[in-house]
Amino acid sequence: MATRIGFSILLTTLIGNLHAQQLESGFIDPYPVLQAAAEAIGTNQLSCISISGSAYTGKIGQQRLNGYEVDWPRGEPLTNYTRTINWDTGTMVESFDREPGNNPASWKYGLGWKGGTPVQSERHQIFTVSGNTAWHQDGNNAAPVIAPPDDAERWQLDMWLNPHGFLKAAMKPGANPVASWRWELGEMGRDGATTTPEKVTIVSITVLEKFRVDATINSQNMLQRIHTWVPDPVLGDTNYEHEFTNNTYIDIGDGARFPTVWHSHTGWDDNYQSQSINAGHNQFGGQQPDIQANVCPDVVSMPQLIDPEIPAPVVIEQLAEGVWSFGGTSHNSVVVEFADYITVVEAPLDEKRNLAVIDEIVKLIPDKPIRFLVNTHQHHDHIGGLRTYMHIGATIITHWKNYDFYTRDVLNYAPRTLDPDMLALWPPTELAEGYQYETVRENYVLSDGERTMEVSYVHPLPHVEGMLVAYLPNEKIVIEADLVDGAAEGALFSATATPSVRSFYTHVQRLGLEVETIAPIHGQPIRWDDFLDSIGEN
Repeated sequence: MATRIGFSILLTTLIGNLHAQQLESGFIDPYPVLQAAAEAIGTNQLSCISISGSAYTGKIGQQRLNGYEVDWPRGEPLTNYTRTINWDTGTMVESFDREPGNNPASWKYGLGWKGGTPVQSERHQIFTVSGNTAWHQDGNNAAPVIAPPDDAERWQLDMWLNPHGFLKAAMKPGANPVASWRWELGEMGRDGATTTPEKVTIVSITVLEKFRVDATINSQNMLQRIHTWVPDPVLGDTNYEHEFTNNTYIDIGDGARFPTVWHSHTGWDDNYQSQSINAGHNQFGGQQPDIQANVCPDVVSMPQLIDPEIPAPVVIEQLAEGVWSFGGTSHNSVVVEFADYITVVEAPLDEKRNLAVIDEIVKLIPDKPIRFLVNTHQHHDHIGGLRTYMHIGATIITHWKNYDFYTRDVLNYAPRTLDPDMLALWPPTELAEGYQYETVRENYVLSDGERTMEVSYVHPLPHVEGMLVAYLPNEKIVIEADLVDGAAEGALFSATATPSVRSFYTHVQRLGLEVETIAPIHGQPIRWDDFLDSIGEN
């Protein structure tokens, strides 16, 4: 009861202070709206919650072809899903079972999928956030591994992107709630029926001193949509939201109500893609009908964490005279020196990684411009540094099917307010007048008279469309991504004849390429004979 009285006193004080001020046109008093919503779902009665059921995830950034699909490709189903949120202690634990071997380790759902990272090895997965720190365990007995800062921040944010979390965050110092209204004019469902128009209130608050979060509250005082933006190296300020519907709220005891169905988007929820050409928005959802109010386990204690080296070092390996692999993390870049310029194949992950690579290139090959950046394909973990290379003046070579996506959504002048990069802070006067891009349909050649690089299109793949590989005929090196992965440092190479591996082998045979070495974007270089032995072609 003390919590409830304190909540009401705080609201009364805040409302009184607000009425002492003049509301600007278009805005309304947020506090009566927040109070009505808190009473409708019993926020004052709830300090923590435990939910369980099943869920699905979307592989953010792994869509096959932008503009052709609505949703992100689905990952493996999540079974035995549980989430415990304790708003009083600022802790959240999510756990579930998922088929091992098909997903990157440390990937939960939403942003954070990165191909080429070590795969999940155990079925049971545990993700914990406590304050500003987060960690992951690949199996019950695995050593906890600390999450990268961006992931930790987003997991912490997820504690407040639910109805009770939002209302509790709105009462925190510095939340600074403001409110407005609009008419939701109805939405046509798949059965052709249209929902009834309804006047709703939108309340915006500041969460974690950084994120502007807004909740749409309907005429029944139920929170139906909670939305914010999160930073992403490819898309910049990215839409991130959870949706709930009235009929999924259930009584959970102690006068509280909570939704049993979660539905979440990363990217705009727009089937017609009027906001962007980047396809896919459904990133997380499912049904968690088993909900317990105020069942709070012991406060999460911070374990001894394995802290990966951040930033990862740039490890340089010479593949041939004037050809190097720049590795040291889950993705490599391959650097090729020509007579008057440098060509780099792949700009993966994010700006920080690519700036580190560029610094090492400049040390290794001073006084030559990085003239070209060859992009293999448009999965987000392979294009996080495209803007970095555009900033330093490189021309981007990519398949023509990626052009609209890059020019419209990635390499643009859109402001990046949450994590501004070089291109946003120092935009060039001309961003895309033509010379910043070279598009490939079937083949493209770079040559200085001595060294030649042949870039070619790998015909439609289940994994991705618009895939390019680069071939150095003098050195007999083929550079590729995601078709064949090399072994990790110190491990032995092995491959199975997957569709992607078969497509790569067929591509090499069709073009008559003489290959001695495969330089993969993921893993260590591969001898061609070892590759043939592995797939039974030698």
